[in-house]
Amino acid sequence: MECAGEGSGRSRCVGPPTRRCGRCGAVAYCSATHQVSHWSVHKEECERLEQQMKWADVLNDFPFEFSREATVQVCEKQVTRCSFLANRGIHQAGMWMYECCCGASVHSLDNSRLIESWNLSSLLCPCKAPPSPVPSHLRSWKEYYEWRCIPLYSPVAVLLHWPLTLYHAIQLAAARNLIPESSNELYIHYLGPDKELSQLAVFGELIALLPGVQVLLEFVGPAIPQHRDGERIELYSYARCVETDCICKSSTENLSLNASGKSSVVRLRLHSGYYHDRYRDIAKDSLPHLVIAPNAGVAAFTSWLPAIELIKAISVPAFFSDYCEEACHLAACCMSTITSRPPTIPIQLNPFRQPMAVGDSALFLPCYSNCFLFGM
Repeated sequence: MECAGEGSGRSRCVGPPTRRCGRCGAVAYCSATHQVSHWSVHKEECERLEQQMKWADVLNDFPFEFSREATVQVCEKQVTRCSFLANRGIHQAGMWMYECCCGASVHSLDNSRLIESWNLSSLLCPCKAPPSPVPSHLRSWKEYYEWRCIPLYSPVAVLLHWPLTLYHAIQLAAARNLIPESSNELYIHYLGPDKELSQLAVFGELIALLPGVQVLLEFVGPAIPQHRDGERIELYSYARCVETDCICKSSTENLSLNASGKSSVVRLRLHSGYYHDRYRDIAKDSLPHLVIAPNAGVAAFTSWLPAIELIKAISVPAFFSDYCEEACHLAACCMSTITSRPPTIPIQLNPFRQPMAVGDSALFLPCYSNCFLFGM
């Protein structure tokens, strides 16, 4: 947490930001001097942040047995993300490596090898096909866990928020007839991936969530190393458990078939660079039905402006998510200046947000990966 008034006055910060705004409680200052000098800026957002702070209990509301540990206690620094993972034996393990500050930077490692294991027992992870078809529309983590027969003390939602957020965006788009409700193929341009690059196997869950659909995910972003540009990955099955005798280790038993008897597959392709620079080459083979940009930070990076202009020009439904409502609000304002209209799908809480709080954020607002989303 930094002083909200840092840089707004002539003096440097005199200490940690312990003086919170008495109205919104969302920002803090190192001194009364910085609070006064920042008021001309903060007064434009104070009432809005005050309303957002009232969401705190709702944002922290998850059905899991570990919910308080992963939310309130992480926010209050009673628990760290490291200790949460360590208590479950998955700290710095495989796909979990980048879920805490101990994990090395995604950019610093050669993560071209697909990590396929949950590092969990079969009881705790969706390593094989579900016992029943997916319900018409999953609306919560509780519904998903019940369908997949996973106990509510399993931490897999910490990684599954990536494919489940994508699934939720697809359902929202289909409900508004922005994409066909039923189709054998679905081409999705996925913008700005980062830690997902070490967790790609979790997208195999789309085989269960979108049965009978051949999904092509085009991952595009500057975090993708140049040596991985053009890499293709095919997921025919789910990420696996650690048990050597589990059925998930059998390639034939773990193969999902669609209604026509053909094997379902999720195809991934990686493209290094910015979307507006790479779109023409990608679109030769893959015109998108949908664009999604998780945790985009649109208001923080000017590189999004040409990408938004491009999305407007090709007239494809696009979804953006971020860590808190304020980030989505600022993003929507930036985009409205380009599109000359408000979001097609208004800012809303994502029921499949990651159920572990971000410990260090710029605001006292509870922050979660893929917390809120909206569509244009």
